[in-house]
Amino acid sequence: MIEIKGIGHFAIPVSDVDASVKFYSEVVGCRLIRGDKRQAFMDAGGTCIMLCRENPPVVKPDTTDLVHQAFIVSSEQYKTIGDHLAKHGVEIMHEEDRQSGTVNGPRTYFRDPDGNRLEFLDLTSYDNTPA
Repeated sequence: MIEIKGIGHFAIPVSDVDASVKFYSEVVGCRLIRGDKRQAFMDAGGTCIMLCRENPPVVKPDTTDLVHQAFIVSSEQYKTIGDHLAKHGVEIMHEEDRQSGTVNGPRTYFRDPDGNRLEFLDLTSYDNTPA
């Protein structure tokens, strides 16, 4: 059997790499590692994400499926997520405090400028969920 050592990166399709780097830096809290007009690699709390230019992006903004990227934040930061997103003009799609499911606890869903579904997840959601 193959033994996975970790995740190298995961890719998110975007239409404008520069605008997406700005969004993922200022709104999501990622740090640019390196990039060009075609792609950018960003650090997301120790995991690398790649913003890759796709014209048009493959995401349909009206989709309601489960495909999304979840970013874990501290409980203290999670309490400010609503104000933080509003400050950047980002609309909250859905908020919930799930108490029965695979990963329980508070979460907030929103979209990036290309319609990719994103989630901020309170760290305690992972702390309180059995593996």
